[in-house]
Amino acid sequence: MSILDAVKKLRFKTSAGMMECKDALKESGGDIEKAVEILRKKGIAKAAKKASRIAGEGVIESYIHTRGRIGVLLEVSCETDFVAKNSEFKKVARELSMQVAAANPLYVSRADVPADSVAREKDIFRTQVTGKPADVVEKVVEGKLEKYYSEACLLEQPFIKDPNLKIKDIITQLIAKLGENIVVKRFVRFEVGEEF
Repeated sequence: MSILDAVKKLRFKTSAGMMECKDALKESGGDIEKAVEILRKKGIAKAAKKASRIAGEGVIESYIHTRGRIGVLLEVSCETDFVAKNSEFKKVARELSMQVAAANPLYVSRADVPADSVAREKDIFRTQVTGKPADVVEKVVEGKLEKYYSEACLLEQPFIKDPNLKIKDIITQLIAKLGENIVVKRFVRFEVGEEF
């Protein structure tokens, strides 16, 4: 495969810029999978630098599922109205609202889970593995807590369109691509017949 073909393939897989793809391929010795990993790590580094910037613009996306039985309102913020109007930004906001409809998370992130809920879940998990050594119990509890976060927190959930990626990975990729801090602020999900 020529370097141009490899760059095209890498750009298709990652949506990264041409020079970034070329540099990543050079760094990985032409291995496309390693280059993807390199670009993802660079995207995480870029996203971390942008995380402290204020995201005061954005969109509120709505999604009504088939036959009107489930509805979602979701707020995604960015730094400028230019990005808020960007088709890629809007597409991700739409996909996130569909994710909320399908996967029914309770919180946006781990930080939003109340401490008493975490303590209650840990107690339940400990009860499930009684009779084992303390260090084994704690490892099992931590593993089960990670699974709980992956179900209850939107950013920790596997993306419905690509289960190999978490929602936080999708956000990180978008930050790297658009060059602005992007934050999922909040969401609300309604389902017909649901008790409050």
